Amino acid sequence: MDSATKSFSSPTASALVVMGVAGCGKSSLGRACAEALGWPLLEGDDYHSHESVAKMKAGIALTDADREGWLARLGQMLADRPQGAVLTCSALRQRYRDQLRAARPGLHFAFLDLDEATARERVAARAGHLFPPSLVASQFATLESPVGEPGVLHLDATLPLERLRDQVLAWLRHPTETSA
Repeated sequence: MDSATKSFSSPTASALVVMGVAGCGKSSLGRACAEALGWPLLEGDDYHSHESVAKMKAGIALTDADREGWLARLGQMLADRPQGAVLTCSALRQRYRDQLRAARPGLHFAFLDLDEATARERVAARAGHLFPPSLVASQFATLESPVGEPGVLHLDATLPLERLRDQVLAWLRHPTETSA
């Protein structure tokens, strides 16, 4: 643990969603933040239905209907953890984010912003992941930028992980000083 995480004071937020398109680094940043905060990590991809996983592996983009039950499960999991939690979830549309906010008032989102070419490169480099590079374009087509929404921190996903983690931790301590 480095000095940045050792000196971390308690956050004002009680739950965080690390969000963005496939390949932006949600899992890595989510894990780093969860460790620093002492909160459980909820890896959103682990809670997709078997049908949705099969669709993605087959290169078929998920629909809003496919995501409906998944988002309800994730929202319930956040609501069930009042002590705090970090969730990784694409949260591509505002209505998805609003559904999670309704389940967990005061929810904060760290948006990892990345260009499509870099996302495609990163996804192609992941061996054995359920999400193929052919679906990256569909993520960008679905994405409704959260920049400007309350409780959202806009991050450059190409920055080093430690720097991203430190930006999130500082923002969670004082969200009104550095929000999008």
